Amino acid sequence: MDAPSIIQYLNDYFTYVQQYDTEIWRAIGETFVMVGISIAAAVFLGLPVGTVLFLCRKGQLYENRPLFSVMNGLVNIIRSFPLLLLVVIMIPLTRLIVGTSIGTLAAAVPLSVVAIASYSRLVEQSLLEVPKEVLEAASSMGASTLQIIFKFLYVEARSGLTLGLTTSTISFISYSTVMGIVGGGGVGDFAIRYGYQRFETEIMVFTIIIMVILVQSIQFAGSLAARLLDKRKV
Repeated sequence: MDAPSIIQYLNDYFTYVQQYDTEIWRAIGETFVMVGISIAAAVFLGLPVGTVLFLCRKGQLYENRPLFSVMNGLVNIIRSFPLLLLVVIMIPLTRLIVGTSIGTLAAAVPLSVVAIASYSRLVEQSLLEVPKEVLEAASSMGASTLQIIFKFLYVEARSGLTLGLTTSTISFISYSTVMGIVGGGGVGDFAIRYGYQRFETEIMVFTIIIMVILVQSIQFAGSLAARLLDKRKV
């Protein structure tokens, strides 16, 4: 195929896709809503949960085996659930929180629960990489619990925490495409309704391109931020 033919093909392709621009932008917006809520849940709830898991582990400053066992078990249970089964099981709670079990906001509820469990485990792993001497030094200087967490733990582990959030965000995007199956909307729902059910391969390919660009952009930004925050390279 020569260059003019390729250009003509691309023009025809984008002209065909353009007729769905309203639906595409709405789907992208729904995906951003689901992923945005999940990221917020991961940061504001997953980060504290992961921190408590770390601090309550055996041999840590605030060792508490009963609390660690309970929280660790809950995180493991949630992470082991297939996403669709978790969505079904959480229908009563989802209705209680948002008033419905269908739609973008409803889909964000189970997705947020998964986000909390997933990121909390990554937070715990990142904090475990902080040298124990740092915590011992902070404790010997009389630092309070909050000072130990925010001025020592998070500062030392900031690069790993950023990479963990980047990895989690990409996972949330992947999960959000699955939520389209249960009425959550988003790019996944758009691809299924237009690309799969209507056998419009062009639409399916276009949605894949969108997801690839989105994921690559997030990975690049997250890796760059983690590299800039890496204290060892300062």
